Amino acid sequence: QVWQIRLDMHLLNHDGNITDAASIAGIVALCHFRRPDVSVQGEEVTVYTPEERDPVPLSIHHMPICVSFAFFHQGTYLLVDPTEREERVMDGLLVIAMNKHHEICTIQSSGVVMLLPDQILRCSKITAVKVAEITELIQKALENDQKARKEGGKFGFAESIPNQRITAFKMDSAAVDTNDVEEQAGEIIAKADPPSEVFASPVLHTPGTAQIGEGTESSWGDLEESEKEEEAEEEEGESEAAAFECEKVETEDTSTLRENKNEPIVLSDSEEEEVVILEPQELPRKTR
Repeated sequence: QVWQIRLDMHLLNHDGNITDAASIAGIVALCHFRRPDVSVQGEEVTVYTPEERDPVPLSIHHMPICVSFAFFHQGTYLLVDPTEREERVMDGLLVIAMNKHHEICTIQSSGVVMLLPDQILRCSKITAVKVAEITELIQKALENDQKARKEGGKFGFAESIPNQRITAFKMDSAAVDTNDVEEQAGEIIAKADPPSEVFASPVLHTPGTAQIGEGTESSWGDLEESEKEEEAEEEEGESEAAAFECEKVETEDTSTLRENKNEPIVLSDSEEEEVVILEPQELPRKTR
């Protein structure tokens, strides 16, 4: 039989390089955790409460710490612990997990940059230095916490709560006087103006539209009137074009008559087959 441990991480603030922060938080939580003490006699397992026996820590053999590297300009520039803005413009990301014994636990590469073996070796050397520093900080924090617990004090997260170090936007509590609340509410209601029972009559701008009370006028009627005006303008344009064509035809006919005013006009009679020649001044009013 084994213990089943589940570790959940809730992100409160993100300013880049969440992998490194999550690895440090996870390993510290596992090192700080205490499980109930257990005794096994044959097939009988006894789990003791914290009052019966002190909880015991987990058996953690090493601390794998992640260190992230951001690459820019196809690997020309290298940056450790990139921020959120730097992650937006980076070409590639390399994450190396290592313990203080210089043992590589995992390597993850992402992005569009191609890394050379020399670059990976350089990053691994930097990782070894950073992991040693972070591991030393973690061990000191755990030792201080254990020392504070033995002395009966508070350390770490428990100490930060009363000092308001985490809740930066917390407001100071203020006393609220709840005496005579009902009387004050009654006075406010009595002084307030009664609601108006008169409703505004609907205003009909155009057929099919209405407005109740104050507000902006509907533009539907304006659209209909503008459409009617456009149709009227189109009809006027068509009539003007037709009139212009008629004037053009009359002008052409008049010019033709003026050109032929000195020529005699011949009128023929199909029944008697007689031809009569008339001068221009003797033309009848109606001619065919």
